[in-house]
Amino acid sequence: MKELTLRGLIIGIVITLVFTAANVYFGLKAGLTFSTSIPAAVISMAILRNFRNATVQENNIVQTVASAAGTLSSIIFVLPGLIMIGWWTEFPFWISFLICALGGILGVMYSIPLRRALVTNSDLPYPEGVACAEVLKVGSRSGKEQAADVEHGRAGLLAVLWGSIVSAAFAIIVSTHVFGSDVAQTFRIGRRGGVSGYDFALSFALLAIGHLVGLSVGIAMLMGAVIGWGWGVPHYSAITGDLTTAAATLAQSTWSTKVRFIGAGTIGVAAIWTLAKLVKPVVQGLAGAMAASRTRKAGQADTLPITERDIPIGIVALVTLACMVPIAWVLGYFANTSGLGAHLTTLVIGGVAYVILMSFFVSAVCGYMAGLIGSSNSPLSGVGILVVIGAAVLLVLGVKPYVSPEASKALMAFALFTTAVIFNVAAIANNNLQDLKTGQLVDATPWKQQVALIVGVIAGAFVIPPVLDLVNHAYGFVGAPGVDPLRALPAPQAGLISALAQGVIAANIDWSLIAIGAWIGVAVIVLDEILARTTKGMRVPPLAVGLGIYLPTASTLMIVVGAIVGWIFDRRADRTPKPEATRQLGVLLASGLIVGESIIGVVISAIVVFSGVAAPLALVGAGFDTAALFIGGLAFAIIAFLLYRWILRMGARRTQAT
Repeated sequence: MKELTLRGLIIGIVITLVFTAANVYFGLKAGLTFSTSIPAAVISMAILRNFRNATVQENNIVQTVASAAGTLSSIIFVLPGLIMIGWWTEFPFWISFLICALGGILGVMYSIPLRRALVTNSDLPYPEGVACAEVLKVGSRSGKEQAADVEHGRAGLLAVLWGSIVSAAFAIIVSTHVFGSDVAQTFRIGRRGGVSGYDFALSFALLAIGHLVGLSVGIAMLMGAVIGWGWGVPHYSAITGDLTTAAATLAQSTWSTKVRFIGAGTIGVAAIWTLAKLVKPVVQGLAGAMAASRTRKAGQADTLPITERDIPIGIVALVTLACMVPIAWVLGYFANTSGLGAHLTTLVIGGVAYVILMSFFVSAVCGYMAGLIGSSNSPLSGVGILVVIGAAVLLVLGVKPYVSPEASKALMAFALFTTAVIFNVAAIANNNLQDLKTGQLVDATPWKQQVALIVGVIAGAFVIPPVLDLVNHAYGFVGAPGVDPLRALPAPQAGLISALAQGVIAANIDWSLIAIGAWIGVAVIVLDEILARTTKGMRVPPLAVGLGIYLPTASTLMIVVGAIVGWIFDRRADRTPKPEATRQLGVLLASGLIVGESIIGVVISAIVVFSGVAAPLALVGAGFDTAALFIGGLAFAIIAFLLYRWILRMGARRTQAT
């Protein structure tokens, strides 16, 4: 059975390079990354279908390699923080590469003992992993069933292709300013000067992410947005009594300095709750890994089912230890170059110990959440908040008393740097468990997937630094010194995480805001547990509520719309002869919408850099803004309606034909 092949690795690497670049840009713009497994699987099938001996397991290897693009790029939630605090002016290639590569490899290693706890012996749904497995099964049968699957595979490829074309074309027209980019308004509430607002970004990628994460997550994010902008922003802006500052400026300031920290508290409590629920299954998973190791040593490896053959736990331990040597060097190098060389031993030993312990913690939390709500809505940034606060607190206790006040910025940078390494561990562990669920459903060999993901990690690590540099020079990041805030990319998580590092080390963080968020998190956890016991399918994921509080409405509201649209589409799909196949076409359309807009975003970034013009594709001036908003909003709604109607009709035709 062909599985881990050279051609599969090459195809996966090429897809990884393209999708990683797309994810970096989209994540910086919207605060979310998307899972690349499903579109990679469709592309892989289209290519490998031309080879007689291609197998579903070989297609699985391709999507496993390419899936690294979906989560390794999550480093953008931390690394731009070093630009924002003014420590870096660009991204050093080899240092950035090592952070991504070493953290990613550690993530693969940590996910191996977690696999049994979170995949094999768990009833977590893994929505994207299951959807990807269904895609991979296309063409794996014979006779009439194979013909039907091939036809469905062509329909799926068309869905991805046209979704990509439409979203890319719309993004290009938006960059000409003929279409508006978002429907937004800020307004005052009451006599005390409170403000609020909303922002529906006209983004097909955000609409598609809403479709993928589902109605429960969409409602949870809406709850968070209502808490943030229905209570938080009006309340804290009214306290200032500021009646002179423009409403939009006051709203943005209040949200970024007050409300986001409430969201941080909510996310932190939700992450800790998740870990507490994982203690028992993680212990069972480690026991299972040790039992498999004993079976191998007894010469009975062939008796293990294919789906239980991981990289041996002894090799996992050796690779983990081997990764710690270059990690220690990187931390030491950063400490030396930041003027903290006098405390090199403390920083390196403490940093490595923190990486080892926190990496496993965040791997377990993120892996669980990937199983619950999918990688596209992974709470990586929320876990990053806990990690950076922990790193900053340890530096305050262990190093700050022994350095001059001028070294505070260096301590902030070291906290962010350490967090970046741990963040990549979490990102890849989160992703690998999703892949391993897919592999379990298509009878793949886990150790071959784990090797494939390491290949994808290294490929993606080569792309991330130059793309980050590209968008940094083209737009910059909000909050970075000397950057035009009207052009800069929001990079919301990086801004929040760097602000937390600054607040803890400078001792000016408002812990009361985080405490309020924590109590909100407790309330949401109680609500979620009540719903779990009293309803069949309705949940309110606490981490999604936290994300809704601290992400801008430009990122959340269109996701909510997409979740509702996806729910309506699925209900309509249930009326077709083959509901599951039609719903799958909707998933593929959503994947295409994300890919097209993201890739064209990277292309436009390159045009901005090389042209030196802020809006090189603009065809109209500011006087056209009102008309552009109306035209763009109407066009967005019509195109979305036509796309989903087309997919429903195509699904009905395909199923009737078979």
